[in-house]
Amino acid sequence: MPQHSSDARTALVVVAHHRSDSLTAHTARRAAARLEAAGYRIDLLDLHAEGFDPRMTVEDQPDWGNREKTYSEETHAHMRRILDADVVVAVFPVYWQSVPAVLKGWIDRVWNYGFAYGRSKPRLAGKRMLWLGLAGATADDPLAQGMRSVLEANLSEGIAIYCGFSHSTVGLLLDAEERPQRVDAEGNLHVGDAVAGAERKAQYADFDRRTLEFVEGFLVDEPLAA
Repeated sequence: MPQHSSDARTALVVVAHHRSDSLTAHTARRAAARLEAAGYRIDLLDLHAEGFDPRMTVEDQPDWGNREKTYSEETHAHMRRILDADVVVAVFPVYWQSVPAVLKGWIDRVWNYGFAYGRSKPRLAGKRMLWLGLAGATADDPLAQGMRSVLEANLSEGIAIYCGFSHSTVGLLLDAEERPQRVDAEGNLHVGDAVAGAERKAQYADFDRRTLEFVEGFLVDEPLAA
């Protein structure tokens, strides 16, 4: 078991899926294990398992005239976990070229005005972000590149960098479905046969390999200590 010193870095790994036996949850565990092997202390935040409510409340609604507003205790607890983390890793299925409602609601309520943005010096400045999105599209789907561009613009530029993160990477993990599907250049949907047995195991192994490649690349991009 990895040993962590008192000054070990912390990775907040956020899982946005309603099933603990999902490929998304499996991918989050694989990413967390690699980060732990690299010396990170892991804070695993399973939004569904912890019962996080993504719906905005009056208590957590931003007050544009008061960036010192006191938000709900639930929101403050999540803010503290973000502040304690050196890196944040969000793992989620891609829905409509975006994140699921539970993850978007977590960002809406927790990455709030006065905390994540709205200050000359962001409180999240210097932290690093990795987004791992699982998509059913195949690697040869003409829509894949557009999906990647949309996610990078929305998640890295529109959220992480805007909130002061020093680095943000989007890892799009394609071919996540048991039945491969793609849309051709003419707009026709093609759904393949279900993959099973040895072929399915090989598909999972390749998925794990690509997941670790994104995490390894993220670790390689870490800034050197002064």
